[in-house]
Amino acid sequence: MLQNSSKKIDLKCTSCGTITPYSQLLSECPNCGAKILQAEYNLDLLSQSDWQQQISTREANLWRYRELLPVLDPKNIVSLGEGYTPLTRARRLGEKMGLKNLYLKDERQGPTGSFKDRQASVAISVMKERGIKELVLASTGNVAIAYSAYAARAGIKLWVFFPKLVPAEKIREAAVCGAEIIKIDGTYDEAKAAAADFAQSKNLFLDAGIKTFAGVESMKTMAFEIAEQLQWQSPDWYFQGVSGGMGPIGVAKGFEELAAIGLADLVPAIGLIQSAGCAPMVNAFKNRQPKATPVENPQTAIATLATGNPGRAYELLYDILQENGGAMEVATDEEAYEMTRLLATTEGISVEPATAVTFAGLMKLARSGWIEPDEVVVVNCSGHTYPVEEKIISNW
Repeated sequence: MLQNSSKKIDLKCTSCGTITPYSQLLSECPNCGAKILQAEYNLDLLSQSDWQQQISTREANLWRYRELLPVLDPKNIVSLGEGYTPLTRARRLGEKMGLKNLYLKDERQGPTGSFKDRQASVAISVMKERGIKELVLASTGNVAIAYSAYAARAGIKLWVFFPKLVPAEKIREAAVCGAEIIKIDGTYDEAKAAAADFAQSKNLFLDAGIKTFAGVESMKTMAFEIAEQLQWQSPDWYFQGVSGGMGPIGVAKGFEELAAIGLADLVPAIGLIQSAGCAPMVNAFKNRQPKATPVENPQTAIATLATGNPGRAYELLYDILQENGGAMEVATDEEAYEMTRLLATTEGISVEPATAVTFAGLMKLARSGWIEPDEVVVVNCSGHTYPVEEKIISNW
């Protein structure tokens, strides 16, 4: 049986490949200065163990996969029971799309209602282990809500910078848990810049999303759960609406690790959907460009998807799709609102527009022949319609 004392973690630079033993929270590669580092584990040790059997006896949350998560001492885990959300077959919606095996990974059932609970749990646990008492981040809503809950549980002070498009209800929900709120009269990219300046001026830890390696590690757990729920098989496709791109990068990494251990057969093709009013990744991908041109002025009311500059994240996703297959598509705000209604009236599942965008783009790809009718398709289904249901209904 594996013991926690046997866990060894290295940090690998995604740009130059330099490997550094994990002993502190690095903000950049010590060799080239690149900002995105990814954790590596002793997968050979896991492949030779009874890890699959151990997992089956553990509690149904994401920490059942703790050997592949970056917390060394389980005493530092900050949890609200996140993870192991249902994988539900969507037969009626699948029929309308021409898909026989459409599944919803129902992330709405996390503690704060979105898949960002995974990120918050792992990231806050890492911060607790490293003795961080105060942190700063920028958010369009769901990240702030999740982090405010987990930071409160860990006794960590949280500062959140919000762009102007975020609904007031989401801001208030973060404030309820004690987060210090700073609203920026600008875009999400401007909020991120303001948060970084504030953290530097106050000498505080900045959670920079994909640039903070714990976030990508947390998203792997969706891959682990999907594979386990499919009897240790990979789906043919994994779909998600994207802004910064952390989720699918983590999911792909999770399937890669499972394949290396012998618990999955492949990395699924990745389907990425963006709002038509802010689609730097899709625009670049359709033009076969490995680097994205930033969108300076996003034209979408869906704040969660209004990241104009995906930076290095798109480059990583481009490589992932080149290696494993996949597609990118856009959907308009109006198509997302209509899809919200269709999903609710066919499957009884009410989602926020950022998820509805995913289904709208998936329908386009399915009807155009990108996806075979018998292929297994899993969609990240995150976020309830509240607090934006009034805007959705007004567009019906």
